[in-house]
Amino acid sequence: MVHDPFGDSGPHPDARTQPPDRPSIWLLSGTGEGPLIARRLLAAGWSVQVSLVSWDALRAYAPHPRLQSRLGALAGPEAIAAELHGASLAPFRWVIDASHPFACRISADLAAVCARSRQPLLRLWRPPAAQRPGSRLVLLDGLEDLAGLDLAGERLLLAIGARHLARAVALAGASACFARILPSPGSLRLALAAGLGPAALACHRPGTGLPAAAPGAIERALLEHWGITAVLCRQSGGPTEQLWQRHTAELGLTLLLLRRPDEPLSEAGPWPLEVLLERVGLPDGPPPVGEARPADGGPAG
Repeated sequence: MVHDPFGDSGPHPDARTQPPDRPSIWLLSGTGEGPLIARRLLAAGWSVQVSLVSWDALRAYAPHPRLQSRLGALAGPEAIAAELHGASLAPFRWVIDASHPFACRISADLAAVCARSRQPLLRLWRPPAAQRPGSRLVLLDGLEDLAGLDLAGERLLLAIGARHLARAVALAGASACFARILPSPGSLRLALAAGLGPAALACHRPGTGLPAAAPGAIERALLEHWGITAVLCRQSGGPTEQLWQRHTAELGLTLLLLRRPDEPLSEAGPWPLEVLLERVGLPDGPPPVGEARPADGGPAG
């Protein structure tokens, strides 16, 4: 579903048959770096379509007359191809994959569709957060590794996404489990179904809160209020992982970090943010004619 966040009427009924007024970009992202990337692209003069899973995620994006949104999951290569060729802003000069590092399926499907369509694609690289001195960090290859840890006396905070809560609770065997979840009905239903009671849940989107609050203040307050002794989160890079690294190190807590999947290297990247935006350039510039291949063994750039 395509949504125009700047009016109730949405795109013109014939918009899919009309070319965009200026070169456009399809941005697949969330609420981490997505709003920043969208702002930078719009400021450079691009028209942008951003793909988001939910209406709630759209709130992180400031309205702009050249910003459109597609809401809902992209269910496989066919849906991606249909959007790539049939969206109101198509054809796209660039597609930018800034999806979550753990969203392996959508990234793989997107890369395959873009390759078949000869659609220029760039993938964002999020460097993992550096381990802080004195931190008690345990790197896990998967949720199954929880079963091999002695967490019987721990008060465990789960910050891994609502879909994985039931499995994590069952595997951890902690004396008490708590969760920070996104403020959506679906996340709340999954958390309750995992056996977590209302007093063990906090509905909060990272990076939001009172303007006067310091970044991460709500997460810090939750750790102290619940008496948390260990945190389980994902090695996603970016501000969320940095936040948990900082809080657990400062409070002397154990950080259980789910190792991020390997990034496939290709012409698409992955590229650090500033390098990616430099490659995108300006809408009045020449269209891309080919992409340099990143060096093996690390991110492009």
